[in-house]
Formats: sequence, structure tokens, C-alpha cells
Amino acid sequence: MYPYGLIGNCQISALISDQGSIDWLCLPRPDSPPVFGRILDPEGGYFSVSSPAPEKAATTQRYLPNTNILVTTVSLPNGDSFQITDFCPRFEQYGRTYRPAALFRIVEPLSGTPSIRVCCRPISGWEKEPARLIRGSSHVRYDIRGEPLRLLTNMPLTYLCEESLVALTSRMYFALTWGLGIEDDIVKVSHEFLDQTTKHWRTWVKHCSIPVLYQGEVIRSALALKLHCYEDTGAILAALTSSLPEQPGGGRNWDYRYCWLRDAYFSLSTFHNLGHFEEMEGFLKFLLNIAYTLDQSHDRLSPVYTLSQDLPIPETEHQNWEGFAQSRPVRSRNQAAEHVQNDVYGEMILTLAPIFFDDRFFDLRTKEHEELVAKLVHLCTRSISQPDAGLWEIRNGWKEHSFTNLMCWAGLDRAERMQRAGFLQSLSVDLDGARTLAVQALERATKGGALRNGPSDDTYDAALAQAAILGFPNRKVCEATTGEILRELMVGNGGEDIGFVYRYLRQDDFGTPQAGFVICSFWVVQALVKLGRLSEAQQVMSRVMTAANSVGLLSEHFLPHARLQLGNFPQAYSHVGLINAAFALSPPWSEML
Repeated sequence: MYPYGLIGNCQISALISDQGSIDWLCLPRPDSPPVFGRILDPEGGYFSVSSPAPEKAATTQRYLPNTNILVTTVSLPNGDSFQITDFCPRFEQYGRTYRPAALFRIVEPLSGTPSIRVCCRPISGWEKEPARLIRGSSHVRYDIRGEPLRLLTNMPLTYLCEESLVALTSRMYFALTWGLGIEDDIVKVSHEFLDQTTKHWRTWVKHCSIPVLYQGEVIRSALALKLHCYEDTGAILAALTSSLPEQPGGGRNWDYRYCWLRDAYFSLSTFHNLGHFEEMEGFLKFLLNIAYTLDQSHDRLSPVYTLSQDLPIPETEHQNWEGFAQSRPVRSRNQAAEHVQNDVYGEMILTLAPIFFDDRFFDLRTKEHEELVAKLVHLCTRSISQPDAGLWEIRNGWKEHSFTNLMCWAGLDRAERMQRAGFLQSLSVDLDGARTLAVQALERATKGGALRNGPSDDTYDAALAQAAILGFPNRKVCEATTGEILRELMVGNGGEDIGFVYRYLRQDDFGTPQAGFVICSFWVVQALVKLGRLSEAQQVMSRVMTAANSVGLLSEHFLPHARLQLGNFPQAYSHVGLINAAFALSPPWSEML
């Protein structure tokens, strides 16, 4: 399991090891080059608070209940112990949310008089050069790409700069800030910010709708998903890391710190389930801004965008980085931005549908937005049966994919519902005819009663569990497809492996997938519920929940027999899947009260 917890404030985020070391932090925003990157290379920079012999210490990690505030406890063989409280400030101030590019650490003794060593070793980015330290009166400053990274502390600077052992007789405070200073007393500021941040997160959780079942897991997933939101633009990142390997020693190492349009529908349906409409509205506006580029020089949407709506290209390999567990290459940016993924048009229509069906979005029901949906309908119609890279971004050998045709059908189906509700009245597309074309395309890929990857590819694909979830009208096809996914794509031969499924087992650009894809199992849960197979859904759900690490965070992939999390971490997609599956499985609250 990845031994990391996540903190953040929707402006920055960091991964902190169960040993109390910040091993991943990118500044000034999550898709910037790393300041601390030890998760990908021992010399990649870190900010640690450790005992003299950390290998002999026992550590535990937990979140303060219903917050994104992380507490790491370190217990030493002699009975001494201390804890580290890590958080990024986030609270309401002057009518707006205060979320600076800052991280706070409070280190306090719990028993005895433990000795600690504090090491802050930032790097300049992908060049991996140590940042130059400049000592001030009560802080140190590091010059990184012409910007100041400040570390303010009440610890004697001599001990900090020389990384000396120091007796922890009282609390020590650290504030790491990018581009701004703290003029007030650090002790006062740290406690005020901690108190206000705690209240903020607990209030946010109180405003969540939650299902009857799996409440703790849903709350943790909701808090993790929230940290994938970059509020400045409304984007939702796929993950907060880059290049964590999908298989040990393999080349499936990708930069996921961007916004994929294919995720939009799933993420927004999650926030709709949770009842958090500010996130939905922010993301909708981000997507609308992207979609309006179709009015300019682009005739199609890219599958993925940066937080500022640029394309994350060119994809770059950093040969000077060792990689997580020596899994190379380490990459930044993502060539998938150059792919053709025709499913995005159907997914975008599904994403925009709440504007026209949910009265809380009535202010977004404009002529311009209707025209935008109409454009997406045209693009959706144009995309039926066309070859593309597909949902899983195959880099070579593009072909016709059933998932693309399914999402085209779903988008056209929702557009027809919009028409019935009185919208899209000037649409020139024959929706019935276009939907029929999509259904015929899916029929050509149906063999043995079940949907296959495409008319020229008889393999199975776990993403086609979406047929049942989206309400594809041929129930027999939905039942057969879900059944074959369970039979043909299950990881292992039973026992503890039940519930984990491969996304597919065909050869791709990098061989055959070796681990289960976590969200696919949650899709199977949703499909089984839709088909009335509740006991099977519960069995799969209970198994897949074991893929979380000790603080409840999920990776992209999971290898159940080895208890190994793989791929980027935490993965928004996986937490989206958990939340939606928990809502699907749960009875209504009226049955419990």
C-alpha cells in the first residue's frame, strides 16, 4: 500500500509519508514542477521530521475526523513519542475562501523528551537541483525559478540549517509559503489557522449528502475528491501525482495532474450525489470555457487540458529521475492531449444535462449554452463508428470502440430528453436517426449476447458496464455484458481476489495489464445494482473497499494478491467510483429512520 496521506486546500496539495516526510509537493500549483519529489527519486527533495533512528520507530497516520488535516504519530523504542500535524489553511475570510499556497506543520511531544531532526531540502524542479538557501532572521528562504519559497519557524535556525538533532521539549511550528511572508507570530497564526481549517472542513462535510452505507468511506473519498478541485479555474484533476507506475518496473508511468473531459460526467454526478453544487458550477464553467473554443480555430475537443485550459504537451521524459521503486521513465505533461477520443462529445452532453434538468442551474439556461449543446450533438453524430484512441488512450492502432458508440448513444439520448423538456428546439439533427445509428453500431459489436470492445475486436472491456448504468434499452445485452465482465476480466481465480477486475486483457502498446483497475470494479457494482443483482453488488463492493490504504485513500490500480496499490495516487476516478457505488447500493434514508 502507498504509505502516504494527502493534504491540500484546492490551491496546493502534498503527499506526506507515514514517517512524517513531505515527499511530493508541486508549487505554485499542482501541475507545476516539484519542490519535493522524493516519491519519485531519493534525491528528489523532501521535508522530513524524524527521530535519530527512524527505522526503529513505530508510526501511525490518521486524519482528524471529517477533515483534510493529517496527524502522524511517531513512537520510539524508549517510550518517547511525538506527533506531526500537517495541514494547508482553508477557511472563509472577508467573504471569500482563503486558500494560500502555504503548508503548516506543528510538531509536539506526546511522551518523554524525544529528539528530532528536521530536514528541508527543496529542489528547483525537474532539473532536480537543490534550491539555494538564504538565511533570514526568523526564517529561511529558497530561490526556486526566481520565486521565493519561505520556511518560517520558531525552531533555532542553526539547528534547522545544519539539520542537527534537537530535543523536542515543547511544540515546534513550521510554515512553508510560496511567494508570501507571514508577519504575525507563527505560534498564534498556526493555531488560528488550524482551528479555522478544522471548522471549515467539518462544516463542508456537514453539507454533504451521504448514503446510508459506507458513510466513513464516502466522507473520506469526498474530502479526497475535493482536494482534486483546483478552484481558481474550476478544473478537477485526474490525480495529484505523476509517473507512479501502473505496474512495477514497467513503462506505464503517466502525468495525471490534468483535467480529462472523459471524467467530467462521472465527477459531476458524484458532486450531484453529494449535494455540493459550488463544485459542480465551477467545473461546468471550466468545461464551458473549453467547449467554446470550438467557435474558434478548433473543430474537435482534446481529451485533456491543463488547469489553465492549455494542452499539456509536449510529453517529456526526465532521464535524470530514478522513478518510484526504480520504475522509469518519469514523465511530465501528457501526449494523450493529441489523441482523438470521440466519446468526449457524448460525455460532455451528459455533463451539461443538469443545466436543463436541475432548476438550481436555471441561470445557466442561456441561448449560448443551448447552441453549445447543439454543436456537441453534431459532433456526437459525426463520431459514431469512427476510429479513435478510445477511453483507455491506445497510442497505436486506433479503431472503432463500443465505448465511444455507447457514449454517443447516451449523449444523443439525453439531448432527446432535453428536446422533450422544451430545449434544443432549433436543433437540425435527426436525433432518432442518429440514436439508431449508434445502436446499430453497438449491435455490430455484440457477440454471444454481450458487447465486445468493437466490431473488429471480440475482447471484453470493463468500461462497457456503463451500458447498464446509463440505461441502454436492451436489458439482455446489459445483463450479458456485465456477466461476461465478471467472468472474463476478474483478477485471480476467486478467494480474496473476487471483486477486482481488469479494464481489459488485450495487448496494448505496453503489453497486457497486470492489475485491477479500481473504478471498473465500482462500475460493476453500479451495473449489478441496476440489474437487480444486489447481493453480488454487495460482495464486489466489500472486496474492493479493501484496496484503500490505512487512511482510506485509493490508487488507480490494485493488485489484490500482493496488497499492492499501483498507478497515480490518490486517484480522483477511484474515489468518484466509490462514492457513486455507495449511493447506488444504499437504501433510502426513509427506510432507516
